[in-house]
Amino acid sequence: MTEQSSNKRAVKKTSRYQAMQILDKTEKSGSYSNLLLNEAIQKNNLSSADARLMTELVYGVLQRKITLDYYLSRFLKENQKIDTWVRNLLRLSIYQMIYLERVPAHAILFEAVEIAKKHGHVGISKFVNGILRNAERKGFPAIEDIEDPIERLSVSCSLPKWLVEKFVAEIGYEETKALGESLLIPSHSSARVNEKLTTVQEALDYMEEEGFYVRKSELSAHGIVSDNGHFASSELFKNGKITIQDETSMLVAPALQVEPHHQVLDACAAPGGKTTHIAAYLSKEAGGKVTALDLHKHKVKLIKENAERLQVADVVEGLEQDARKVDDTFANETFDRILVDAPCSGLGLMRRKPDIKYTKKLQDFEQLHTIQLDILKHVAPKLKTGGLLIYSTCTITKEENSQTVNDFLAEHPEFEKEEVFVEGPARDCLSDGFLTIYPHDFQSDGFFISALRKK
Repeated sequence: MTEQSSNKRAVKKTSRYQAMQILDKTEKSGSYSNLLLNEAIQKNNLSSADARLMTELVYGVLQRKITLDYYLSRFLKENQKIDTWVRNLLRLSIYQMIYLERVPAHAILFEAVEIAKKHGHVGISKFVNGILRNAERKGFPAIEDIEDPIERLSVSCSLPKWLVEKFVAEIGYEETKALGESLLIPSHSSARVNEKLTTVQEALDYMEEEGFYVRKSELSAHGIVSDNGHFASSELFKNGKITIQDETSMLVAPALQVEPHHQVLDACAAPGGKTTHIAAYLSKEAGGKVTALDLHKHKVKLIKENAERLQVADVVEGLEQDARKVDDTFANETFDRILVDAPCSGLGLMRRKPDIKYTKKLQDFEQLHTIQLDILKHVAPKLKTGGLLIYSTCTITKEENSQTVNDFLAEHPEFEKEEVFVEGPARDCLSDGFLTIYPHDFQSDGFFISALRKK
């Protein structure tokens, strides 16, 4: 092997090179960055330090892409065409220069130039070197100088301008600013304790012995959180005493007010976090069961595997089934409780999945609204009289939340809205009977829950 090819291979194994590759694939193909990150960490046998750096670079650039492009604009000609990978290399270099103070500028420039040379050619490496040295010498433009307040907020929080306009119209400028700024704060990990097998306090004590820094969830009595823990590596996860689930998601099963004998339909169930939480309230001896539906066979398999791990499989049935075709399987008035955790835009997850904010379009909300209504329309007759239907999403747009519920109620007078059952500080987020949690309320995922009673 020549020295040049050996050097090229060495460059391709660095965390910065891998980060550039992931950012390029994410932008070109729409692949999920979290999946690409996991794949790269496993494939390249990265050390924990290199894996952490690569993860920080990928998420940091995605979280602040609009901000970084604003900084970069001073050093590029207007509408200058450059390859996607080169732009992403410049973005991650500028991200390090501004946000990673512990990394010296000369190291950032050296590796950026080496990556440009090995992935492209000498001409590109000179271009990258010129841009970054210019940036180091001249500094970056001030965001405060942007006169238009919407554009300024778009750049400072790295939210597309149309999305800023939408949020400002719905919740006001200051709330949108708080929301946007919160999305730049790293997310914490959360897990639900399986209280059929252990208690929250026992789980906390055990995980501290394992070396995790954990605390009780502020939002859910069933949850624990950590700012730097990888819950899936804990023995408690492996033996089913905890499962990874966001705090806001943990509020859904209690809102259903499930009793041990209930027949429950989880209409859009994968990967099964809420299904297994519902199952924790059921008793096989009392006749209780939760039927979990998903369109895809591999996702139904995942639901069943989660139920087995959490030792609730005796009250969980997984079915490969479209929720809009429940007439093929179930008689009317079969279920005491129905959960529709509907397909949605996922904008409540923008902190953990920053890719989302760049891929969504305004028309997506209306299309999803139509699908959500269709699911509600088909499952509604399967609920018993007096039964409770919970409609929830992990998004924060009115089209997918209150508008979907209100449109459903207008067409189905046999249902009436009631206030969502919720305990703890989340009660402050109740409005007009709906529970809407924004990402900045508790530094959690954004979430929506509504409760509909069949008269």
